[in-house]
Amino acid sequence: MSAIVFLPRAASTIAPKTDALYFALTGVSLAIVVLVFSLLMIFSYRYRRGSPARRGKLPTFLQHEVEIGWTAATTFAFLLFFWWAGSNQISAMMPPRSAMEIHVVAKQWMWKIQHPSGAREIDMLHVPVGEPIRLVMTSQDVIHSFAVPDFRIKQDILPGRYVEAWFEATETGSFRLTCTQFCGTAHSAMTGTVVVMSKPDFAAWLASQPAAGDLAGEGRTLFTGLGCSGCHTPGGPVHAPDFHGLYGHEVPLASGRFVKVDDAWIRDCILGHSTADPPAGYPPVMPSFAGKVDDGQILALTAYIRSLGPETGASP
Repeated sequence: MSAIVFLPRAASTIAPKTDALYFALTGVSLAIVVLVFSLLMIFSYRYRRGSPARRGKLPTFLQHEVEIGWTAATTFAFLLFFWWAGSNQISAMMPPRSAMEIHVVAKQWMWKIQHPSGAREIDMLHVPVGEPIRLVMTSQDVIHSFAVPDFRIKQDILPGRYVEAWFEATETGSFRLTCTQFCGTAHSAMTGTVVVMSKPDFAAWLASQPAAGDLAGEGRTLFTGLGCSGCHTPGGPVHAPDFHGLYGHEVPLASGRFVKVDDAWIRDCILGHSTADPPAGYPPVMPSFAGKVDDGQILALTAYIRSLGPETGASP
């Protein structure tokens, strides 16, 4: 007879923290239920009709102290759990700088995954154990949600935006990946598997994949093929920003505000959403590539721009 399992196994660094908070909240909730129910039974019996129990006000020295003490105790408990949950959430949102970046594109009804080396997977994600993994995700159609119960991670994925999540697996094996946001008629079939391997096995698996250029290399090819290099290089025929050393920095816009050059802003530029407020000093002549490039290609272009070193140090 199989044992009763109350929770999926904890197979990531964040899972024990999440479980500890869950059990603490459950324990406190049960303690309050037991206390309230016990007092209800005691008072119902002690002060039943016909009971000789004394009825009247509490002694003067207890009239306010009990209420103050109960209010203070519950306030302290609330602040404690708020701090605990908040610190866990913040740590779950901040991947280590050394995290391996993997790109995920969700669509009805599959997971399209691409590794930094260019290796691609459908509904499968191979990762090494003990290695922080940063997922950069977007959706091609509707809202999806990337969830791996054993890792205690769940992240909604929105169309037209980039979202991130990260995890570090602590056990090898296969773990269920599922979409937990209703996304259409085949929502229940939008599943996958995260395969956690030892680092030598993962290196061997990666080497066995079909030869493919890395994501930045694919983006470089697109950058040239789409004509971007004709404008966004020094000495080009059109006065446009040079992307070398630009990613991650704030740049001024024509409206006077500043914006950080990140994945979301680059996407807006590619899709023509930024023409109303172009970088300061540059004409709004950037064409829209909406409908000409898909989300996977936008991820590749972004990876290429991110990879550009500070060769010129130019900025808008």
